[in-house]
Amino acid sequence: MATRGNNWAGTLRNTAIMSAGLPMVVLAMLAMIVLPMPPLVLDALFTFNICISLVVILAVVYVMRPLDLAAFPTVLLLATLLRLALNVASTRVVLLHGHTGADAAGKVIEAFGEFVIGGNYAVGIVVFAILLIINFIVVTKGAGRVAEVSARFTLDSMPGKQMAIDADLNAGIITQAEAVTRRGEVRMEADFYGSMDGASKFVRGDAIAGLLIVFINLIGGILIGVLQHDMSFGQAASTYALLTIGDGLVAQIPSLLLAIAVAVIVTRMSRSEDMGKQLFSQLLGDRRVLRVVAVLLGLLGLVPGMPNIAFLLMAGVCAGGAWLLDRRDNQPEVREEIPLTPDVVDNEASRELSWHDVGEADAIGLDVGYRLIPLVDRQQDGELMRRIKGVRKRLSEDLGFLVSPVRIRDDLDLPASGYRISVMGSPVATGEVHLDRELAINPGHIEQRINGIPAQDPAYGLEAVWIEPVQREEAQSRGYTVVDVPTVIATHLSKVLHENAHEIFGHQEAQELLDRLGKQAPKLIEELVPKTLSLSVIVRVLQELLRDQIPINNMRTICQALAEHGRGSQDPDALTGAVRVALGRTIVQRASNGQEELPVITLDPRLEQILQEALKGGADTAGIEPTLAEKLQSRLSDTAHRQEIVGQPAVLLVSPALRPWLSRFLRFAVPTLRVLAYNEVPDSKRVKLIAAVGT
Repeated sequence: MATRGNNWAGTLRNTAIMSAGLPMVVLAMLAMIVLPMPPLVLDALFTFNICISLVVILAVVYVMRPLDLAAFPTVLLLATLLRLALNVASTRVVLLHGHTGADAAGKVIEAFGEFVIGGNYAVGIVVFAILLIINFIVVTKGAGRVAEVSARFTLDSMPGKQMAIDADLNAGIITQAEAVTRRGEVRMEADFYGSMDGASKFVRGDAIAGLLIVFINLIGGILIGVLQHDMSFGQAASTYALLTIGDGLVAQIPSLLLAIAVAVIVTRMSRSEDMGKQLFSQLLGDRRVLRVVAVLLGLLGLVPGMPNIAFLLMAGVCAGGAWLLDRRDNQPEVREEIPLTPDVVDNEASRELSWHDVGEADAIGLDVGYRLIPLVDRQQDGELMRRIKGVRKRLSEDLGFLVSPVRIRDDLDLPASGYRISVMGSPVATGEVHLDRELAINPGHIEQRINGIPAQDPAYGLEAVWIEPVQREEAQSRGYTVVDVPTVIATHLSKVLHENAHEIFGHQEAQELLDRLGKQAPKLIEELVPKTLSLSVIVRVLQELLRDQIPINNMRTICQALAEHGRGSQDPDALTGAVRVALGRTIVQRASNGQEELPVITLDPRLEQILQEALKGGADTAGIEPTLAEKLQSRLSDTAHRQEIVGQPAVLLVSPALRPWLSRFLRFAVPTLRVLAYNEVPDSKRVKLIAAVGT
């Protein structure tokens, strides 16, 4: 216990020290501006400033992603403030004690004034001017422009990226935790590039301040030397020019390093790869480039009067690099081959047919054209295989039972880039994709369209465009939701399986659910099956729930309702109605999308009475005039569409006797309309009437 207490105490002390460190640094910078600094302290601080600049630029070079250095804008601001505070402190020392000699402001400024520029203030002025031009006009201006454009495009593309994350989450490609992480990364990216846009202005202002400080120090030093210390104009100009230029170089070199660091980090791609690997793989990874460069340098090395040795030596280096790349790429792959012996051939030819050779319809099938084979080939790291696994996992969680595996095979009868989704051996949906492109989906509010191949989203029929991968950022900035080919197919598969879950569900799945519940509530299952209801009736009830998009993960409530009402009726429709009442809270919650108030559509009492009279002979023999049926579908379709436009769910509330028939009647005519019975709405749920459809 004592050791644990000491560890906690040490951790708290370290946290307190780190928390107090930053305010102390800021206060120390302010003190440097006000208090005079001795030359020895200035030397230490100038050295520390150069060290910090080197640390920052190396951290930028070696960081894997720009977001991994999220504190860079703050570091840039603090480094700029430190350099400006040092400029003020060194200016005070130069102007007060510059007449005493070149070492008046410390050894670092003296070294830059004497050694770096050779003690010649004219050369120092030229070198300083060149460094300032490079820093201000080339590096800082370019980095600021790149940071501004990156911030604008990042902020504009945020809605598209958020919608892409939502699409992947709905398709089951990613989990809820992964979606939260990716949304956090999108926000961090926007914050980072927005901060970099502002931080680049500090660098630009620092460069301008460096020029003005040197100019003011030079003029002020000459005036102080001539007027206060009785120095000649030439002596004052020489002395103060060396000190001022040395001071300017000491500050300008770290400023240039930080400006380069800004330019490097804002021009990097958001990819988990260090800059050295990126440059080598993208710039020198193609041996053809090195071959052509080697030939050109060799030709230049043979021209009389040229530096032949230098050109020929570099040509040899490029040729050697190309040869090494050839040798690396042409290394033979070790493959294990299994020879097909004559015995195996004879056994295959002589084997009798069996029931294993009889084809059986798969629960879920996905047939692809030959161009899509790489997406589903495990040996080629097919991305679609992982997406389909994610779809099955998400659907199993949403629906409440284990979704069957997807049988995937190639079909030469399909278009080269086409695919077909089958359920229980019957084709349900088809689609065609462009393997080398990405699909930009129009959510419905795009004003500025993007160029590409016009298409429709296979899953939901939305307007879309097939674009080149390089257009992804542009499309997202305009509001498109951009998804790749595996996501397109996986989303389509997820929608098809969700709509046809009742066909996939069978006796085996029902028995698995009952066995799982039997371990928790054995008496309930013992009373229900087979004493009260047969397994076939329970399967029919669960299939009807899935047909109405109701999950069956609450098996305890479902079985309790079946056990309670199963003795009085064996009719699956009546039992389904009883189970729906027991699941009313869940049904209404899903229908209202979590809203406190449930907006509903009702039928006029006279129309409802007409429909009930027509159903007296049974739902299968309902005799309704075709004109009335058509008008009913049309009115409900228009009302549901108006609800969709305002972002509200479309729910039709009817009597319990009408609900099963109306649900089947409107299932395909108005697919977005949910049909609920009065007794399915809990007493605690507030209902708001928005429309009443009459005769």
